[in-house]
Amino acid sequence: MLSLPTHGTTLAGALTAIGQNLQQAAGGYVCLANVHMCMEAYDDPAFAGILRQAQLVLADGRPIYWAQRLSGCQQAAQIRGYDLVLALCEKAAAEGLRVGFYGGSNQQLLLQLEQELCRRFPALNIVYSYAPPYFPAELPVDELALQLIQQQQVQILLVGLGCPKQERWMALHQAHWPTLSTELQRTAPLMFGVGAAFDYLAGSKSHAPKLLQQLGLEWLYRLSLEPKRLSGRYLKHNPRFILHFGWQWIRSKIKP
Repeated sequence: MLSLPTHGTTLAGALTAIGQNLQQAAGGYVCLANVHMCMEAYDDPAFAGILRQAQLVLADGRPIYWAQRLSGCQQAAQIRGYDLVLALCEKAAAEGLRVGFYGGSNQQLLLQLEQELCRRFPALNIVYSYAPPYFPAELPVDELALQLIQQQQVQILLVGLGCPKQERWMALHQAHWPTLSTELQRTAPLMFGVGAAFDYLAGSKSHAPKLLQQLGLEWLYRLSLEPKRLSGRYLKHNPRFILHFGWQWIRSKIKP
């Protein structure tokens, strides 16, 4: 789809693939795609390369799901970051997996997130939680985070820095796990870029009404809440996505 590789699957199918990865302790990262991510990849070949290295790229946004279905992937389903985080935490609580959080606007938000998830899943084992300060454009390697995450043997690391920063952070740090000791390498986590899911689960942001979600208009609800921050992004990306994907779909239909 344009420059964005996506995996058309259901939440259950994604969890099966994730479970296999966790059993093998293979590490890597999973991305949740929306229109913003798709157009970032279209504009930036280096970012598109980061997404191609992901274990999974799932359709978080409704338009991405529609595009998958229009492209012939009938088994595709929308997998929202909010729902994936809940499913991962349920799995972690049931199987005794160690969970960590990296990102969010502040440590208080992460505390609220922990409280909410532990309320839902009392057996959940959260062993690491850190809200880093604002990053410069050129992401540094967080050596201390690398060491603490592996010392705590985090198996599922949820990263909430927003797109494209969280995907770049995951790719950068995935490349640095091998620089640590052989013993610590065995605990390289599987990372998930979950965007604003921290805010929704902690209750600092509200969900769009179900009807708007189903109509693919969740972006409009978010724009009404944060017009200053989001208007430029939506005006830049949404029309171009419709234009470019529409042309790609038309060409696929008339190709001999």
